[in-house]
Amino acid sequence: MSALKPVLALVGRPNVGKSTLFNRLTRTRDALVANQPGLTRDRKYGEGKLGDARYIVIDTGGLSDDQQDIDSFMAVQSWQAVEEADQILFLVDAHDGLLPGDHKIADRIRQTGKPVHLIVNKIDGLNEDLVLGDFYKLGFDNIFAIAAERGRGVTGMISELTRDFEIYDDEEQGSLGIKVAVIGRPNVGKSTLVNRILGEERVVTFDLPGTTRDSIYLPFERDEQQYTLIDTAGVRRRGKVSEAVEKFSVIKSLQAIADSNVVLMMLDASEGVTEQDASLIGFITDAGRALVIAINKWDGLSQDQRDKVRRELDLKLPFINYAKHHFISALHGSGVGDLFASIQKAYRSAMADIATPRLTRLMNDLVSANPPPLVRGRRVKMRYAHQGGKNPPVIVIHGNQTQSLPDSYKRYLINSFRKHLKLMGTPVRVEFKTGDNPFKDRKNKLTGRQIAKRRRLMKHTKRK
Repeated sequence: MSALKPVLALVGRPNVGKSTLFNRLTRTRDALVANQPGLTRDRKYGEGKLGDARYIVIDTGGLSDDQQDIDSFMAVQSWQAVEEADQILFLVDAHDGLLPGDHKIADRIRQTGKPVHLIVNKIDGLNEDLVLGDFYKLGFDNIFAIAAERGRGVTGMISELTRDFEIYDDEEQGSLGIKVAVIGRPNVGKSTLVNRILGEERVVTFDLPGTTRDSIYLPFERDEQQYTLIDTAGVRRRGKVSEAVEKFSVIKSLQAIADSNVVLMMLDASEGVTEQDASLIGFITDAGRALVIAINKWDGLSQDQRDKVRRELDLKLPFINYAKHHFISALHGSGVGDLFASIQKAYRSAMADIATPRLTRLMNDLVSANPPPLVRGRRVKMRYAHQGGKNPPVIVIHGNQTQSLPDSYKRYLINSFRKHLKLMGTPVRVEFKTGDNPFKDRKNKLTGRQIAKRRRLMKHTKRK
């Protein structure tokens, strides 16, 4: 089985730079960042990668040493993140120096027994040796000095942290076949669907949210194809996760997404598309996983309710128009058998091998049909394309000034590649590589004739 991605939790006082570091580690702007303490009040999850090492990062709210806030919602969320994590990144502010609140947080973190790395942030402009000497009083051996806003020291820090991580292999299959993660909010019918597919009570089901506490791997065979179903704990709004035994459900589900080939996302037709559903689908898309959507409990709806659900799907999930929708009843079995054709198609699309000549020809046809806009009076040139990865398919385009292509044109290429290559159920990523100009630092030496012509032109200009 593929190694699950390690989990890193960012904790510390308010305004020490946790959200800025989160954005650096995940290469996103998902966390709100401003010079104001307490902006992050809930846990936020993201995915990061350095070379072959991959990891999940949890951004948390600030921990205060004020006794009135010790049991606040924000503090509870932060300590839950600590319990979910494999490693803890404890951030402190180099400009503030060592404060009493840092000592209290350090004492609490030390009780977890988990690996702790002390991250001294905002080190730019300060004497590094002098600052670190003060923070050594906290008693941690692993100390890193960084400036998250500028990126100074971040790559070196994460390289050191991920050195002993297991290599996560996207293409590792073994005897697991197609790994399908069944994802959705609590009580949406995930375990009922798994039982229906397997034809036996392999997973305990009750009409109670959150019955499944961990991810369960269930291998089986259908039509001579090997599968492994990953039944996950329900993902509920994190503000409502209060029971100690339930607080691991979110991270287990996110790890299951990362460990799957295809995600079967279940929605509750009676509730429509919730904000939590859209957020979870966004994470699946960011992870690059193939996707099939199953709208469960369809049998009990009136025609008006069904029309409303279809409108919500179009309105709230326009960014996943590539995913196949199935309207099913896990309890009664209607529509369940049709899921597997879409799962296989999504898997084949995600793992497709596409020849370089075919991609280059298609790219040239797309550019001819709709040329890219001019950039500073010059046309962007795209020379050739090749496949750069699978699960999801990655298409790498080489050319000149490709970094100047507008997002609208990139979307045109992505949608066109997916359509013409008949890739269904999987996101497609297009990366651009701009070659260096070989004449960039080279001066053209004029011939004698060119020099004489230039002199004549200069004389003519002076006469005027």
